[in-house]
Amino acid sequence: MIPAMPATATSSQSARAALRFGRIAVMGVVTVLILVAGVWGSWGTAQYVMLTKGREQGTMTVTACGGDTCTGPYRPVSPGSQAREEVVVGKSVAVRKGRTYSVALKPGGDHAVRTGPAGLLYAWIPLAGALLLASVVVAGGLRLRRTAWLMAGAGVAFLTATFLVL
Repeated sequence: MIPAMPATATSSQSARAALRFGRIAVMGVVTVLILVAGVWGSWGTAQYVMLTKGREQGTMTVTACGGDTCTGPYRPVSPGSQAREEVVVGKSVAVRKGRTYSVALKPGGDHAVRTGPAGLLYAWIPLAGALLLASVVVAGGLRLRRTAWLMAGAGVAFLTATFLVL
């Protein structure tokens, strides 16, 4: 005959299972929120770099840089695009005065974003940061260390590729 387990042992196991499920659910939601925020932060710029059909495309020569932006004349290369005396591009460590960059213009204004491999990688930097942050949550909260290492490796590779291309 199997001895009956005390009621406290069964309720203790139930409580542990509930806490484990709660931890996994909460950490899973936090991980998804971090990754969605990374995509959301990236998509504001990435859509203009990736979906260029019908957008004004051209080149910009940087003539002046301020605190957060650089300006310069825009020369069109796509049909229907018009030359502009001055467009604005976000200042980064890779944008230097006197250099010419391929850009796409955001609709309804004179704001430009870099195109090509450098612009694409630069646009997705928030997602790379989100991968790094989410990897910590996955490792600590979900205890999926291999998955966390893969996420962190992808984030680091992405940031390294961006640094090398810019």
